[in-house]
Amino acid sequence: MRIWTLCLLLLIGSMAPAAFAADKDTLVVAVSSDIHTLDPGVSSDNYDWRQIYPCYDRLVKYKVENGVGLTEVEPMAAESWAVSEDGLKWTFKIRKGIAFDDGTPLNAEAVRFSLDRTMAIGKGPADNISAIASMTALDEYTLEITLKNPYGPFLQTLATDGASIVNPKVAAKAVGDDKAQAFLAENVDGSGPFRIAEWTRGQRCVLEAKENYWGDKPKLKKVIIRFMSESADRRMALEQGDVDIAENILIDQIPALEKNKDVVVNRFPSQMVEYVYVNCQNEKLKNPAVRQALSYAVDYKGIIDHVLQGNGVQMRGPIPDGMWGHRKDVFQYTLDAAKAKELLKSAGAENLELTLIYSERRATWEQIALVMQANLADIGVKLNLELMANPTLRDKIDKGDFELCLGAWSPDFADPYMFMNFWFDSAKQGLPGNRSFYTNEKVDELVRKAETLSDVEERKKLYSEAQDIIMQDAPYIFLYQIQTIVPLRANVQGYVFNPMLESMYNFESISKK
Repeated sequence: MRIWTLCLLLLIGSMAPAAFAADKDTLVVAVSSDIHTLDPGVSSDNYDWRQIYPCYDRLVKYKVENGVGLTEVEPMAAESWAVSEDGLKWTFKIRKGIAFDDGTPLNAEAVRFSLDRTMAIGKGPADNISAIASMTALDEYTLEITLKNPYGPFLQTLATDGASIVNPKVAAKAVGDDKAQAFLAENVDGSGPFRIAEWTRGQRCVLEAKENYWGDKPKLKKVIIRFMSESADRRMALEQGDVDIAENILIDQIPALEKNKDVVVNRFPSQMVEYVYVNCQNEKLKNPAVRQALSYAVDYKGIIDHVLQGNGVQMRGPIPDGMWGHRKDVFQYTLDAAKAKELLKSAGAENLELTLIYSERRATWEQIALVMQANLADIGVKLNLELMANPTLRDKIDKGDFELCLGAWSPDFADPYMFMNFWFDSAKQGLPGNRSFYTNEKVDELVRKAETLSDVEERKKLYSEAQDIIMQDAPYIFLYQIQTIVPLRANVQGYVFNPMLESMYNFESISKK
């Protein structure tokens, strides 16, 4: 009897994923990488935000119009706002009737506490709201925010991860002066439509819908995020109906999915870009001539044609096409092995050996790493490859403990600040955005001045001048701007792609038929 019972339990366990996916109240999403942290004041990773966003409210949220995600924002926890003529004072009226799980009201003080906490922690998310000089609760549901200077995209920054509104009672969970970072790294305490019911590292995270959410009630009762590192496993699970959505499937596996009548493959133009961080503080890479040589060594067209199967376009400059400030005439590196060898010789770096680190985050990265290894061998550079878990890789990036690293970036809001200031301001080195640890005083001057202006044309001129300097300094190998492919089961309804929320989902309005 014990043997039969054990066999039955094993059988039930093996069937559990399919059973969940068959449940119309449960959505199962297969993803490639585990969560790094759940703290909205700390995380700069969309893969974390996938779980963070549904658990918190923010003052504003991105609009959805005719089933399409837009870059403009609309009210969320704020029901209205006004801005002074000089652009410095913003007054927000907070919606009444919103509460955290323990009954604490979401009011002006809760918003002030949350924004202040993010700024006090001072990590990546703080950069989005760094224009804030001070905050005052005028009454229980009115918050006045004063900026350091006029800042065009300020309202959009309040839709970002770092502006998530946290229950002020979380302060009691602080250990020393950590602002409750240890607690919120593994827990959530928000007023959003979902809460986290389970997070088993390396296996899954379970989001549970709140019955009493103040806004539109989620159509799903549960969302299960399954961490599956292999693209083939995610694809098979989707085809078999074990999962409803599968992220980051290798391009060469997409045609098979398109032949499956139970699967729909969606393609969306994206603001996500992929590139290689070149650690400018590393002794081997300090010389711009060496960095230029690496940029000349890469077969961009080969990567796009063969690895991406045409689902991408080579980046021209740091600002992607489709974002204002993009320049179609800025200098662009192309494959030129002879030029690369000449530059290495002039720099005295002919016997160069480097290591490229990458994670399982993007299904294509292993293939790209192999292409780059062959490309660099053609110019006499030995490139070692090192695959590691994404959280480990991010820790190395933050410390500058690498030589070359494959990376991806998508903007939090539709402004070139997200690329020009985050990537190149020397004050933002590490995970906040300047992951090449690049420093150029003139570039600092240009992007910081652009940050303080509201006139778009003036900002364009400053960013344009900075781009010319940057392309000569070659602090990154600018690879490509991607097309996002989202395969899902045909019975999944209401999915919305938003270029500002790459690798994230509108769980609150998705349903299954």
